[in-house]
Amino acid sequence: MSSRAGLRFLQSSRLPLRSVPRKQPFGRRFQSSTAGEAPAQAAAHEAAEKVTPPSQNVLQRLWSSPVGMKTVHFWAPVMKWGLVLAGISDFARPAESLSLTQNLALTATGAIWTRWCFVIKPRNVFLAAVNFFLGCVGVTQVSRIFLYQQSLKNETAGEVAKDSAIDAKDTAKSIAQNPESAAKEAVQ
Repeated sequence: MSSRAGLRFLQSSRLPLRSVPRKQPFGRRFQSSTAGEAPAQAAAHEAAEKVTPPSQNVLQRLWSSPVGMKTVHFWAPVMKWGLVLAGISDFARPAESLSLTQNLALTATGAIWTRWCFVIKPRNVFLAAVNFFLGCVGVTQVSRIFLYQQSLKNETAGEVAKDSAIDAKDTAKSIAQNPESAAKEAVQ
């Protein structure tokens, strides 16, 4: 029997439609406990399901959360804090030894992924926080690098010559005082 014939049979029969067994859709996506309820009741039912029972403590809620400890949504930000801490430890390094491209990449990563963390579902505030701080560290380091490069450009030729003369004078003094150690240093 084709589906149209079955539909005609149902329309012509005097049985109420609810008494006919329905085929359940395949997959969990279509299953709902609010299927036969009115929209207002369904909304109230969904709101009641989202409220966590008071019997759950903080660890239980963190474990059962969609961004909880048993998901990658928790552990990825935890591991990414290592990048933030490495960037913070680079604050002690001189700006001449920092990589501009690396810090620009950290800044872009932080900015792009901070925005994306609020777009994706489930929204991951923990990941957004780590990316925000990663962007802040990157901006700070890029600023230090640009300020250092600007200070090099502003240095006059006279200042460079004066610094070179002082270095040459110090080298000459050290050679005059101890020629053997100066020769060893020059060979190495």
